[in-house]
Amino acid sequence: MRHGQTDWNAAKRLQGSTDIPLNDIGRTQAGNAVPALSQFDWDFVVSSPLVRAAETADVIAGDLNLAVTCRIPGLVERDYGPAEGLIEGAELDSMRIPGGYYGAESESEVAERGLDALHVLSRENPGARIIVVTHGTLIRVTLTEALDLDVGSIDNATLNLVRHHRNTGFALHILNGTTHHTQGSHSDNSKGHKSWQL
Repeated sequence: MRHGQTDWNAAKRLQGSTDIPLNDIGRTQAGNAVPALSQFDWDFVVSSPLVRAAETADVIAGDLNLAVTCRIPGLVERDYGPAEGLIEGAELDSMRIPGGYYGAESESEVAERGLDALHVLSRENPGARIIVVTHGTLIRVTLTEALDLDVGSIDNATLNLVRHHRNTGFALHILNGTTHHTQGSHSDNSKGHKSWQL
């Protein structure tokens, strides 16, 4: 799940790794996410250490009577370098280069660390059903890599449900709160990782 809204989201400022807290709308979104999550059984919650994800995770965990067991550095949002804080439009366009933004972390680097963080989480908690609260770009590029499918943008505080099976790879069941049934091809066996589930 992506965190709730921040003032920078509302202003269309590129946040990246800049640590911006939730606004009132974002806190409400986090609470409003609970009914969709409560349709499933969960064991615990983890999040990115950035405050907007941590706050969202804390609201969800409190409402579902779950523990937030850790903040995982590998789940932080993409580092956009000097483009962070710029507003969508001409200001941000001036920082664009092929493949992203000047001085930014590449999407492939973000996807790799996102998948690595989830594989470690799974290895340390085999079979666990985990709510992972993180960031839009990290979710998008990680799922795109895992599913070999362009999943598009990720909405604030909406459920994305992915399951992984060792032999068949990743399967997308819910994206941005909408049911999907898409089987990916990114198997753990190809990288020697154990399976993980969301």
